[in-house]
Amino acid sequence: MGRRILNDALRTIVNAERRGKATATLQPISSVIVSFLRIMKDRGYIKDFQVFDPHRVGRITVELQGRINDCKALTYRQDLKSRNIEDYRLRMLPTRQWGYVVITTPNGVLDHEEAIRQNVGGQVLGYFH
Repeated sequence: MGRRILNDALRTIVNAERRGKATATLQPISSVIVSFLRIMKDRGYIKDFQVFDPHRVGRITVELQGRINDCKALTYRQDLKSRNIEDYRLRMLPTRQWGYVVITTPNGVLDHEEAIRQNVGGQVLGYFH
């Protein structure tokens, strides 16, 4: 696994969605994964998630809703200024109607709409739609 913990977790979620499963178990975990899942929950893409034993290796159980088409973590962490976020979203996401780009900013991990609202830039973690 190594440095691709977020990417492996998101791939596990997508594979469970495509198989029609109700839950997905993610292991190992990190605080970035928890922040990413919190954004997905706030936007209605997953029902809920629970973190078990976060001090050791830990695991997260995610209740799926069947709404995720694809989600990916970017390993190169591209820097974005606040004025360039909308152009990046239009380039990366397949449609204009739905989907979110997740950005790590000085204000925490935010989706693209919240980052534009707060006028902050940062590094792209990944996206989901």
